[in-house]
Amino acid sequence: MKFGPVAIADSVGCIAAHTIRAGGATVKKGASITDEIAAKLAAEGIREIVAVRLEDGDVAENEAASRLAARLTGGNITAEAPFTGRVNLFAAVAGVLQVDVAAIDGFNAVDEAITVATLPALKAVVAGELVATVKIIPYAVSQARVEQALAALGAEPAVAVAAYRPSKVGVISTTLPGLKPSVIDKTMRVMRDRLEPAAAVLSADERVPHDAAPLAACISALARGESDIVVIFGASAITDRRDVIPQALVEAGGRVEHLGMPVDPGNLLMLGEIGGKPVIGAPGCARSPKENSFDWVLQRHLAGIPVGRADVQRMGVGGLLMEIVSRPQPRAPGQNGPGTVAGIVLAAGRSTRMGADNKLLQELRGRPILRHAVEAQLEARLAPVLVVTGHQREEVEAVLADLPVRFVHNPDYASGLAGSLRAGVAALPPDAEAAVVSLGDMPNVTPQVIERLAESHLRQPDALAVVPTLFGHRGNPVLLARAIFPAVSLLSGDRGARRLLDEAGNRVVEVPFEDPAIAIDVDTPEALKALQG
Repeated sequence: MKFGPVAIADSVGCIAAHTIRAGGATVKKGASITDEIAAKLAAEGIREIVAVRLEDGDVAENEAASRLAARLTGGNITAEAPFTGRVNLFAAVAGVLQVDVAAIDGFNAVDEAITVATLPALKAVVAGELVATVKIIPYAVSQARVEQALAALGAEPAVAVAAYRPSKVGVISTTLPGLKPSVIDKTMRVMRDRLEPAAAVLSADERVPHDAAPLAACISALARGESDIVVIFGASAITDRRDVIPQALVEAGGRVEHLGMPVDPGNLLMLGEIGGKPVIGAPGCARSPKENSFDWVLQRHLAGIPVGRADVQRMGVGGLLMEIVSRPQPRAPGQNGPGTVAGIVLAAGRSTRMGADNKLLQELRGRPILRHAVEAQLEARLAPVLVVTGHQREEVEAVLADLPVRFVHNPDYASGLAGSLRAGVAALPPDAEAAVVSLGDMPNVTPQVIERLAESHLRQPDALAVVPTLFGHRGNPVLLARAIFPAVSLLSGDRGARRLLDEAGNRVVEVPFEDPAIAIDVDTPEALKALQG
């Protein structure tokens, strides 16, 4: 192919390299110069144009693009007619895009004139969606280069769509006292929305206590039934292979293939199998409709694409999903910016609903319930951490004796929660710009929850409070800024700071979470037994 200036007298049969406008004559870029066009340009005084002349062995751009696209196109892909050296490829059905990445890389390495661009491999697509485009950069390429590009693609098509298969998905939700049924109901609505693009159906909506034995029985029943895929939403996150959900799967006769993913949000996902059916232990963020690791795994299973340990381990590149850009990052809240963020743990109550035993002293995962709440504040690097005592003061202090905390006794603990909150706030040092107030009977709240509350305060210091939410419902712990401390000193009874938060209106920052732990406390023997599994 020759490119350059051509005398208008010699231009017939060439291709205009650029759009030409001369008087009443306009020749578009890429147009073939005919006798008539050449005469019009000459009449307008044009003596020379920049043009392309094809040589023997050249393949015109549209023909080259069409031939290459035909080799690229696999199952459930349609190619449109070539135009200006381009052929667009579209998904013919909804499903998951499959791309031979090595073949595409080899194709693009043949020559700068030959290119193809695709959507990311294994992306969920809908019918009619553009998934790839072939583009020949100049007006022609040599036959030899076309053959090299075809060879780089190999014999198998490099772009295809694995169509969604008619699937039945059985869902099990585990429950704990304090986890509202409305949270599970909303999770199911989100789940149905996830299944809709694949025309999959929710074949079971089972709800069982967060305990290995009943969960194992339910998993076994779904595995024997019509469900093609089993999904488990836990009332508490999976943090270890010995946790309730992995243990229940093993007891049911299944196996855990992998726990944890290099995708965030959604690190705490479990991959398993029972009777040849995939079992997915969903992370807490899967309760939200926002994209997370659960989507990646579920979509592939719905399209019949196996997902194993090696597949998960390759998800790290691109696994930091976009919404995390706005999510606060863990730091040392007590050491950032002016002042500090302190911690208060309320541990003065009589726990009358628990019976004769003090609920805060009951063991959970090898440690007293109260200790979990206190250690979460310490691990979040709040400073100082104050523990407000009351009922069984000596026993409470004894189980925390080795921890770097300060004890504040509330002799009026029987009057209600407000008195303990007042005592804790009054004991804060003058440089404490805010305090995270935790309830001693909420052992599953993680340091990460506390860190995010503190980070939100540091980024929005004018806020009076920062609260976590689960599907729009406020939970605990709560961060209170110094500006609201005087109002805390006027509280009474057993309502805590709820009234103050209501009155603060838009000066309360809400931080959304998908972790049910912010809504689960331990008030009764039944609740404790459920957590103990």
